[in-house]
Amino acid sequence: AVVSTQSTGELSFVFKSCRRFERPRDRNLTRMLSIVLIGLAIALARGYGYDYEERKETFEPYSWHLAMNLNPEDGHVMDYSTGWDEEVFIGTYAEALKKDFLNRVVWRQGEWKYIAIVRHQAGEVDAVKVFKFQPKQWDWSLLEMFQNYLGTVVTEGGPLQESISANADNLEDDPIFSVGGDVAINWNNDDNGHRLVLTGGILAEVKEKIERDLFSGSSNDDVDTSDKTRGFGNDFFLDQFGNSMENHKWGHEISNQVESDNYWQGSDNGEAFGQKGPVYGNYAIYVSHEADRFPKPGYKLGLKVDMKSSNTLRQEL
Repeated sequence: AVVSTQSTGELSFVFKSCRRFERPRDRNLTRMLSIVLIGLAIALARGYGYDYEERKETFEPYSWHLAMNLNPEDGHVMDYSTGWDEEVFIGTYAEALKKDFLNRVVWRQGEWKYIAIVRHQAGEVDAVKVFKFQPKQWDWSLLEMFQNYLGTVVTEGGPLQESISANADNLEDDPIFSVGGDVAINWNNDDNGHRLVLTGGILAEVKEKIERDLFSGSSNDDVDTSDKTRGFGNDFFLDQFGNSMENHKWGHEISNQVESDNYWQGSDNGEAFGQKGPVYGNYAIYVSHEADRFPKPGYKLGLKVDMKSSNTLRQEL
């Protein structure tokens, strides 16, 4: 394991501080103080959003690597302006498939050719779609894509694989599995932003301008599609630079397609939404250099999924 730079600095400070107190007759007090300060440093590190034991990743060609997990009711809101375009570690390895998780080592690694979006129930695959990035994206990391692209379709040819469990529920308005198309990112329009969407859903024209009623703030539903785009990492009130207004009041982690009465999932949303929406599961994003197939529903997920060169399942690590 590799201790993160921030954690290392904090621990170094802890040990230097402890030496100042060290006296021959006070060794027991020094040891106790060291334990307390180390515990505080670890808690501080985790509180900042990165894992104390950030790992050094090994990337094999036919492996899938967990880049992100979204849980719409874990108390952490991964909206438009949280994590996606930042070089940060969010969550912990131990709860990577239970809560929001962003692995910055994978996020900033380039040369991915394939992306899998997986809906899962307690780590068990419920539904999965696999896409191939457009060749011009192969040299870009996910971090660079989210930092630099605006309203860009990043995959081609639609899903290479779409596998859905016979027991899967809530498919009629799922943001990923109720529509077709390719993966698009940073779909910003009017004052709304959506980090990841599928082109088969309702997509407002990027940066479209709507003539709104000056008194009601509304516009003709036949024309205005700006509030009907759905996906991951959303906010309905951004400034021109993509920053959340009113302290993330209109931010929400996952939004369902427009047919849904409650178009947001779970409780991870800003105060403007007022109530909890339905939860369809966790959504994980995996990336791979060469694997173009993913294990089917029923498979138990891990941080890494290894496949044979023939793209049949070998084992989960």
